[in-house]
Amino acid sequence: MRTIGIMNRVLKELFRDKRTLALMFIAPILIMLLMSVIFNTNSSTDVSIGTVSVSHKLNKQMADIKHVSVKTYGTKQAAKKALKNEKIDAIVKKNGNNYSLTYANTDSTKTATVKMAFKNALTTTSVNQLKSALTKSTKATMKLKAQLQAIQTQQAAATAAAKSNSSATTAQQAASTKATSTTTATKSTSQKNPKITNHYVYGDKDTGYFAKMLPILMGFFVFFFVFLISGMALLKERTSGTLDRLLATPVRRSSIVFGYMLSYGVLAIIQTILIVLATVWMLGIEVVGNMASVIVINLILALVALAFGILLSTFANSEFQMMQFIPIVIVPQVFFSGIIPLDSMAAWVKDISYIIPIKYAGDAVTDIIMRGTSIWHLGFDIGILLIFLVVLTFLNIVGLKRYRKV
Repeated sequence: MRTIGIMNRVLKELFRDKRTLALMFIAPILIMLLMSVIFNTNSSTDVSIGTVSVSHKLNKQMADIKHVSVKTYGTKQAAKKALKNEKIDAIVKKNGNNYSLTYANTDSTKTATVKMAFKNALTTTSVNQLKSALTKSTKATMKLKAQLQAIQTQQAAATAAAKSNSSATTAQQAASTKATSTTTATKSTSQKNPKITNHYVYGDKDTGYFAKMLPILMGFFVFFFVFLISGMALLKERTSGTLDRLLATPVRRSSIVFGYMLSYGVLAIIQTILIVLATVWMLGIEVVGNMASVIVINLILALVALAFGILLSTFANSEFQMMQFIPIVIVPQVFFSGIIPLDSMAAWVKDISYIIPIKYAGDAVTDIIMRGTSIWHLGFDIGILLIFLVVLTFLNIVGLKRYRKV
């Protein structure tokens, strides 16, 4: 009976906690619907290929492949500039009978798609050329056969056997020589296999999709752990009464917020540096740009996570309630941060990513690591992160007003 009594008491407390009920029954459904939207609208990879000195037929064969667009350039320098500016994903240049392919390789999925599209188009073009050569050879052979039959008819009807035989033999030899040369030309055409050389701007042929995910995952883990630790720490300050006693003093709310952010910010800085260095060195990731720039971007993201964690902790009354924010606030950020490509998603789905701070940090760190972009050229992404930081800090100052007893 005591067990039943304890069970009844716990159930009553659970049913009184609307937030817990929502977490258990509504949150999983919302996350599953979100995953359905993400994965169902991102079923293909679109690539853009720049070509230099490539035949019109091969360009058309590549352009006819679904999700592949082709842009022609007059010089390789122009194509390289477009590749650097992310207007195309790869360059195809023809050198004589050979081909040179240069991949951005910042997304191994796109690299694989370009390789497959080029090989399929090249095979189709070669087959069409072979068919054309065989057709011409067949026509020439039929023509020669008709000539031989005509000569044989003339030979049988001729009365002057010696003279006619001599002419027929000469004609037969000429026809046989022409047929042999035609067959040889066909064989030589079919035996010419172009050499394909691959070049990679970032990484090499073994670079996988994890290399694209890593800069974003780095920012995600920085954001997640700073968010969790800062939120839990401030919640403990509030539930233990320390924050209430501090608010009872004449200290301004802004000073309290800045004090907490600076103190936890020191830990966030150390944590961020450790995560970044360990990720780069232990996983062997290639950093084309400045390592210090990677750390700076993640530090700004850590401060945003710090302000976000402090803000959400004001809405929780216990550590358990603070944990409830994770599936609602943190999990969606994984889907819209860029770990799952957003290129081919519906416009309204992509628009959601613009309110996700991890997206801007991920884009900036990806540009630094994979393209060597200077931090001074990432003003937009850094500016958005700073706006997030200012807005969340302001909301924290306003939010403390509810706990101050006047």
